[in-house]
Amino acid sequence: MTPTPAVELRGITKRFPGVIANHDVDLTVSRGEIHAIVGENGAGKSTLMKILYGMQRPDEGTITVEGDRIDLKSPTDAIEAGIGMVHQHFMLADNLTVLENVILGAETRKGPLLDLAEARRRITELSDTYGFRLDPDRLVEELGVGERQRIEILKVLFRGARILILDEPTAVLVPQEVDELFRNLRGLRDEGVTMLFISHKLDEVLSIADTVTVIRGGTTVTTVDPADVTARDLAELMVGSELPTPETRESTVTDVVQLEVAGLTVRDATGRTAIDDIGFSVRRGEIVGIAGVEGNGQHDLINALLGLVPLDSGRIVLGGVDITHHSTRRRRESGMGYIPQDRHREGLLLPEPLWENAMLGHQRTVPFARGPWIDAKGAKERTETILRSFDVRAPGVGIPAHALSGGNQQKLIVGREMTASPTLLIAAHPTRGIDIGAQAAVWEELRVARAAGLAVLLVSADLEELIGLSDTLHVIYGGRLVAELDPAAVTAPELGSHMTGAGKGAA
Repeated sequence: MTPTPAVELRGITKRFPGVIANHDVDLTVSRGEIHAIVGENGAGKSTLMKILYGMQRPDEGTITVEGDRIDLKSPTDAIEAGIGMVHQHFMLADNLTVLENVILGAETRKGPLLDLAEARRRITELSDTYGFRLDPDRLVEELGVGERQRIEILKVLFRGARILILDEPTAVLVPQEVDELFRNLRGLRDEGVTMLFISHKLDEVLSIADTVTVIRGGTTVTTVDPADVTARDLAELMVGSELPTPETRESTVTDVVQLEVAGLTVRDATGRTAIDDIGFSVRRGEIVGIAGVEGNGQHDLINALLGLVPLDSGRIVLGGVDITHHSTRRRRESGMGYIPQDRHREGLLLPEPLWENAMLGHQRTVPFARGPWIDAKGAKERTETILRSFDVRAPGVGIPAHALSGGNQQKLIVGREMTASPTLLIAAHPTRGIDIGAQAAVWEELRVARAAGLAVLLVSADLEELIGLSDTLHVIYGGRLVAELDPAAVTAPELGSHMTGAGKGAA
């Protein structure tokens, strides 16, 4: 007798104005397996998972969970059906404890009062059962990225989920943290938990998945056994081309220093030293990579370079001009480009049209402005140029930014910054959460700009990206640069070791 699948989707179709996101999708997920779903951004993965989690309702098709056909009207319905979703971007309150974050919205009670003792017992039991090693009383702000990821998983398990949707769970983890997460996931699987694993990292998919389903153009293409395919095979199934790499072979580094940073020290709002006496330089035609586990000062460094936070001490020189005390606007007008780490929070106005988003950070300059006034005609013409030149797939410049897939949103931001002819580009996680096609396009733009003499400061959690693109690699740990490495000689595990403070090296 064939076992009942944990999840069965049949004929799922979802339409939005002007686009069919999913068309006649079939998906069968067995109980107690890790089932990976791969595809380009815009292929329909996210919409399909939102349908399974009750965030979207299908126009056609059926959903069966543990043998029961169900109608999911909301995430509450999904949770009641035993489905939990761990989102790519962490949804944690740093000023609360592990326990408080886990029970938030699902508080255990004894009469009218919170039953914290019972909550602590359940959290400890779950943590011990699955090897999470989490202290319920630790503040989240004290924890690393890998521990925060485990808290997100613990939150859905606490709510009784036996089917987990994991959206890009390794996006911000270093190799050692990925290994730890995968041990946890295998432990969950061994206890009978079913997981749908969404990722763009094909090597990781092949490492962790029991089954892989490929989605292309809104429908399922095939389901394969990871033992029977390679990353290249999956890439060809996804996009019809081989897996791109970020490798940059020829050197274009000049002797002209475009950015020089010396003695940079920054304190955060609590008075803690976030950046401690950092110094480095970036030359024209050079990509300098900054590697580090999130929370070790990368974002503070970027904010300091952009003039968004005051310096405790230090000096910043751009193109031979001391800009230490310049405003953010003056720095941008002096040639500083910026690809932000979070395109939704920092890079785009999601409800606004593409032509308005194409102006952000450049709205006082031609062609976006004519004197003190916005030049809508010029802005729309420039936006059309960006769409063509950077292969941003959109029906027109008037659609809202939220209508684009993640990869096209990212290409819009890259195009916006590149067409402004910067002399220094700060690129923070430029390919985070985008598919291999968009990733390859961004890498190529960086390579072309580097060859043309652009100085690039690359901050990324993607070690392949850092090693492949960088001419020089610095490691940041605890707010200090602790190592300078040769990208041509270092391996990803060695780099990850430095990032976690275990490596040996001198700044």
